[in-house]
Amino acid sequence: MTNIKLDKDAVVVVCDGRKAMILENAGDARFPNLRLKYAFEHEDKRTQELGVAPPGRSHQSMGHHRSAVEQTDWHDEAERTFLRTLATRLDTEIAQRSHGPLIVVAAPRALGMLRDAYSPAVRKAVAAEVAKDMVKMPIHEIEKALAAQA
Repeated sequence: MTNIKLDKDAVVVVCDGRKAMILENAGDARFPNLRLKYAFEHEDKRTQELGVAPPGRSHQSMGHHRSAVEQTDWHDEAERTFLRTLATRLDTEIAQRSHGPLIVVAAPRALGMLRDAYSPAVRKAVAAEVAKDMVKMPIHEIEKALAAQA
């Protein structure tokens, strides 16, 4: 989905695998005025703090062959958990009140992970998705970028 219509009361979610902002349009489609409702992020711990066990080994049932088991990517798992939590929060937001369309702006990798976590209600509410990392941009630049895609 690429055609974006920032109606009044549209909710814009801007996120990556570590930080999320939920914005609401107080303006209209022609002159958007995004206001921050929530912002949250998860702590990005060092790898040695996330996983301390070495990768496992498996033994063949016959013979003396052993194989290494791939090391778990703890940062990837932390991002997935964060994005699942965000999807749950969006589901709660949609259930609690009615609002305009939901527009999701996320880094491509994070957008793919987030799509997997959408509930049916969130999936139905999503009016547009933008696969671009805008989470570090100031809100006025996010407004300009989204208005340019209208």
